[in-house]
Amino acid sequence: MNLKTLFLPNQPVSPSAMQALVGIQALGLIALWSAWPSALLPKPLAIASAWQELWVNQGLGGEIWASLTVNLQALALATGLSAVLAYLTVLPIMRPLVLLLSKLRFLGLTGLTLFFTLAASSGHALKVSLLVFGMSVFFVTALAQEVAATPIERLDHARSLRLPEWRVVWEVIIRGRLDALLEALRQNAAMGWMMLTMVEGLVRGEGGIGGLLLAQNKHLHLDAVVAIQLTVLLIGIAQDCVIGWAKRLLCPHLYLHEAVRTA
Repeated sequence: MNLKTLFLPNQPVSPSAMQALVGIQALGLIALWSAWPSALLPKPLAIASAWQELWVNQGLGGEIWASLTVNLQALALATGLSAVLAYLTVLPIMRPLVLLLSKLRFLGLTGLTLFFTLAASSGHALKVSLLVFGMSVFFVTALAQEVAATPIERLDHARSLRLPEWRVVWEVIIRGRLDALLEALRQNAAMGWMMLTMVEGLVRGEGGIGGLLLAQNKHLHLDAVVAIQLTVLLIGIAQDCVIGWAKRLLCPHLYLHEAVRTA
């Protein structure tokens, strides 16, 4: 690959070249990090040592598993609830309700915590409900916009085949726009990890990586804080890759132009 293409707009780059570029930049950032003269940013070796301490003596593995199970449960509930509400916007009677729900994304969870606490039957239910609310209001907004943006030509084509209207909804909007659901899931799944620290800080009885992070933050253990944050980052990246892989598997037609362009 010609190096000049890296500095020109809209140039095709092969996957192998992109992987090499990412690796080079990552190594450069690690080298810059190691040489950076700042007492506020722990060095990579100190972070690695803190991570080992957290894993061996403070149960980091179990805390990760506790957080992962809660987050995946909330993500599954938020996806199902948001998908049902967004797809029901094909009915005019449902559009004002979904529009109202989408506006709730401007509300902060801090002011709603008391109401969720009073309504929840347990600490686990409180954590899950807070995460579901925080993800759903953004998820349903994005997915409802995708439903509204469905080209009318596709709907008319399905109607020309004499399909019933609910079959049109299934074939064109639900099945035909599966990629939109997966992309909305991919974009909003990270919110669960962003909110996890606050949620697990409220309910510490079941453990979780958020409670461990707050404890390390309280004692100003900067190397341990960064180690936990990097762990969450890597888990989030892995989660994003899995959803991206599922999108490629279930919607391969979306990536045909990439194969042609990078060939």
